[in-house]
Amino acid sequence: MKHFINLKDIPASDLRKIILDAKKRKKKRKNLNTLDLDKDRPLKGKLLIQMYEKASSRTRISFYLAIKQLGGETLTLRANELHLGKGGESLADTAKILSTYGNGFMLRTDSDKKIEEFSKHLTIPIINGLSPSSHPTQVLSDVFTIEEIKKKPISKLNICWIGDSNNVLNSLIAASVKFSFNLNVSCPKNYEPKKFVMNWVKKNKRKINIFNNPKKAAKNADVIFSDKVVSLNDKVNKVKKIKDFKKFRIDSKLMSFANKDAIFLHCLPRGPEVSEKVFFDKQSKVWQQALNRVHVQKSILLYCLEKLR
Repeated sequence: MKHFINLKDIPASDLRKIILDAKKRKKKRKNLNTLDLDKDRPLKGKLLIQMYEKASSRTRISFYLAIKQLGGETLTLRANELHLGKGGESLADTAKILSTYGNGFMLRTDSDKKIEEFSKHLTIPIINGLSPSSHPTQVLSDVFTIEEIKKKPISKLNICWIGDSNNVLNSLIAASVKFSFNLNVSCPKNYEPKKFVMNWVKKNKRKINIFNNPKKAAKNADVIFSDKVVSLNDKVNKVKKIKDFKKFRIDSKLMSFANKDAIFLHCLPRGPEVSEKVFFDKQSKVWQQALNRVHVQKSILLYCLEKLR
């Protein structure tokens, strides 16, 4: 049994196996319809239980399709539908019940501590579908997308992030260590990555380049990433934050500092951090990026359930 909580805790060789498996599985589905099953049906009879404490579009739909295509089934719950918390049942007891009924548990939560606690009491693997400090399924899929488009290992590419230092960036930083790629991060001075994140990078003898000037960060980039500046549950002065990031908006001029064949990625939903022109330009690969969540999450499920060949 293997959990999938944070990229920094998973061996680089395992992450590479997941990507290679996703590549093979995607290729084999070329002539199949969305709900057609993979021919080997490796998760036939298996149940993935999903619980969402935060709104979700891509994660919810992609995990539904992932387990279905592998031959399994899924049950989606909301936290307020369980006895967990206000209903008077302990997290440990809930974990035991979930372990009794399901084969895997996918949690999208507003609490990193909750994922840690569940992992201690579950006897089935847990997958982090998003937490305040990490979004590992998104970023591993992004690595897959970049290599698919660029047709070369990500270690040979220059990756640039322009935007807030959030959970997606934390996972991208972890990926830069695991896959050994150059990463430039550009954000306002008061929004730089947390100290504990940078200390982990240093401990692993890697370096992340931090820029307060987005033009310098974008120079010679092969990929430019961004994310919504103000997230749905951000407890901040939203007007001030948007103003602070005004100079970090990704438009055609900023993209011109990157390599000519650079691509733009965004995990969605989008906000004012990217111009309409860039978002819908041929350099933008956001729809391919979103679709690839299905393929990579299938291989993550196989990894967690020890079915990865």
